Amino acid sequence: MTGESVSRKLTGYEFYEKTLGSPKLILAPMVDGSEQAWRILSRRYGAQACYTPMFHSKLFSDPKHGQKYRDDQWSTDKEDRPTVVQFCSNDPETLLRAAKLVENDCDAVDLNLGCPQHIAKRGHYGSFLQDEWELIANMVSTLHKELAVPVTVKIRVFPTVEKTVEYAKMIEKAGAQLLTVHGRLREQKGHHTGLADWDKIKAVKEAVKIPVFANGNILYHSDFQRCLEYTGVDGVMTAEGSLYNPAIFSDQSMPPFTWEMAKEYLEIVRDLKTSVRSGIIKGHLFKILHPSLPVHKDLRERLGKSSQWQDYYDVVMELKERLEADFAKIGEQGEFNGQLDDKGIRQYGHWRCQPYIRPPLPEDYGKKKNKKQENKREAEEEAGAGVNQKSDDKEVKKLKKDQEDEPAATTAATTA
Repeated sequence: MTGESVSRKLTGYEFYEKTLGSPKLILAPMVDGSEQAWRILSRRYGAQACYTPMFHSKLFSDPKHGQKYRDDQWSTDKEDRPTVVQFCSNDPETLLRAAKLVENDCDAVDLNLGCPQHIAKRGHYGSFLQDEWELIANMVSTLHKELAVPVTVKIRVFPTVEKTVEYAKMIEKAGAQLLTVHGRLREQKGHHTGLADWDKIKAVKEAVKIPVFANGNILYHSDFQRCLEYTGVDGVMTAEGSLYNPAIFSDQSMPPFTWEMAKEYLEIVRDLKTSVRSGIIKGHLFKILHPSLPVHKDLRERLGKSSQWQDYYDVVMELKERLEADFAKIGEQGEFNGQLDDKGIRQYGHWRCQPYIRPPLPEDYGKKKNKKQENKREAEEEAGAGVNQKSDDKEVKKLKKDQEDEPAATTAATTA
């Protein structure tokens, strides 16, 4: 914690410009995905503002166990700015207690109204508050009146433009100073994710007077500008795009090598004064390295069994040697340079960072005989978004157990 004082509370575009610095490229809040180490890496490659992972306000502010939760989940320093701290909650007073604990160490506090996961339904927060407008207005208004920093809100859209706009205007009226619109419905998640609706985001931007960030459909750096131009928003946020290519915020002619990003992330983790949980590190590595590991399956297995920093580092350095050899076999002239395949997906060598493209659902998906397999796929989406780990990986088993034992505390790399 920095303990440094926060400047006079600003609102709306004054807050966006003077406090946040008019960011266009923003790292999204992700449970177990946008921790301090990842924010540092993202800023190095061009992220202009970052959100923390979603924190559970009740656990964060609990008088008995809250300190342990905060020590485990939340860290920052004076270089980690601008930063917005995100909470989930369904109670104004609990939310305020949690927010008061961070108001001197961040630039704004964000209310999560977008999490679509089953754990959010069970905990009654995120997008599952979408129909409780009076409660939402009360939470936003409480933070607006009582905090030293602005309150921002992240939402999902409704099936119609009209209701989405009405929802956004209600939140603005309650006191939100910035709104992030994830252009997907609450039902769009996992293998049912589909495309985000930029038209609804555009409609919200045109209807409200506060700054608006867009979220959804950002796979490549060029998508930032496309979204800015199409929707007219003030900034564009990415979650999954960053997880698979931390350098997505920078305009590079070719994506970076996977091992380079993995090595740089591990070195940041090593140098941080606060520790990063092993499961978080492993989740990041599986995503960064996802194009490379299917080619070198023995290293994928080693990574799945690893639990210590040095073990992770050794796997990455061995993978580096192999990928350099793979690259040398074809030479720079023979490398894929991002040309589109017949499905419109850019092609790169397996040594380069690239977005995760979800496979199509099987034809019999949804039939009773495959229900067990569907549940397994959905669980893997919530616990790691395609990390391709063995089912007996102890870290994944522990993560799933934690989710059952402590709702809302740990849902790996879920977009908040």
